[in-house]
Amino acid sequence: MRASVRRPRLLAAVSVAIAALALTACENGGGVREEGAASQPAQPSEPSQPTAPGSPAPKPDGTAGPKAPGEKGTSGTSGTSTGKGGGRASAPAADADPNAPANRVPCTADNTEVVATPVSRPLNHMLLTITNTGSKMCDLKGYPIVKFEGAQSVPPVIEASKPQAVTSLAPGKKGYAAVILSAGDGSGGEGRTAQSLEIGFQGSDKMAEAALQAKGVHVDDSLRVTYWLATAADALT
Repeated sequence: MRASVRRPRLLAAVSVAIAALALTACENGGGVREEGAASQPAQPSEPSQPTAPGSPAPKPDGTAGPKAPGEKGTSGTSGTSTGKGGGRASAPAADADPNAPANRVPCTADNTEVVATPVSRPLNHMLLTITNTGSKMCDLKGYPIVKFEGAQSVPPVIEASKPQAVTSLAPGKKGYAAVILSAGDGSGGEGRTAQSLEIGFQGSDKMAEAALQAKGVHVDDSLRVTYWLATAADALT
């Protein structure tokens, strides 16, 4: 009778032990996470390095991709842009500037026209107007060489009229000089009437004819001229 009572108790104890082992195995498996694993926070993956604008994306194996055009290579030299707007603007050619010394020529009888006009004020003065008829900027060096009909010499220049810089004429532009024909007080002598006039230029032997009024002009020994100037007002001052 005692053996039959002990057997059910033993079976019950064995069943409880088997159930406990099964529960422990379930907790260590995929059903419920272990307490140690649950307490560890998930480690963030390493952030990818930012890529500079224009830089090639890295390959999966970590090496850099092909280099962009113009990027420095292993030789240390950089590419040069030849497209529109790239690189430095080239300096303008000297022949594009009409004021460049290489493109300027002296004013001579060959590239100018001179007109002689008597004026009422100041008294006994005549205005020379010169026009650049050439295609290049020309420089009026010094003063006009004035030679009236029958003159033995050319008149001297009035030094006080000398400009600070040489007068230059663009094509089609005008320059001026004044001629003092005679002294108003008679100190220049008896004088005479001249019917023709020629104008010469510094550094040139060729003379340009400047027509006078039909009756000619009265000149005496007080003849003088001004330097070539930029305005008529400056010449007649």
